[in-house]
Amino acid sequence: MKTYFYSLVLLIAIVTFASCNNAEKKDEVSTEVVNNPSTADGTGDTTAIPVIKFVSLEHDFGQIIQGEKISFAFKFKNTGKSDLVIASANAGCGCTVPSYPKNPIKAGEEGAVEVSFNSAGKRGFQSQRVSIISNTQPNTTVITIKANVVVPEN
Repeated sequence: MKTYFYSLVLLIAIVTFASCNNAEKKDEVSTEVVNNPSTADGTGDTTAIPVIKFVSLEHDFGQIIQGEKISFAFKFKNTGKSDLVIASANAGCGCTVPSYPKNPIKAGEEGAVEVSFNSAGKRGFQSQRVSIISNTQPNTTVITIKANVVVPEN
C-alpha cells in the first residue's frame, strides 16, 4: 500500500513539473525560426537581415513608492530588409516581466516591448535588465529600466 501511495505521489509530481515547464515556453518562438545568416567569422551576408532599432534602450522612472507596479513600452522599428522575429525576452528577476510581439515585424514596421516592474519588497536604487533574443546581428539586445524605490513612512 505504501509503495502504491509513493508511486502515485511521484507520478503526480513528475506530471506537475513537466506541465509547468511547458507552460513557460509556450510563448517563445522556436529557435529554428530565428535564422541568422552571418557566420562566426563574420563572412556571411548580413545585408538582408532585420535590424531592431529602439527609440531608447533605457528608461528611468525616477522615484517611486515601494509596492507600486509600473510599466514602460520600449518602442522599436525594424530598419532592416527582412522580417524581424523576437524569439524571447528574459528578465533577470521575477519582479520584472517583459511582453513582446509574437508575430514577425515586417521591414519598416514598428513594435514595442512592454516591461512591467513590481516594486513590492524592493528598496533603494533598482536597475533591471531585459535581454531580447531575435534574428538580428547581434542576436541579443539589452534594455534597462531604473527606479529609486522609496519606503513609505508609517
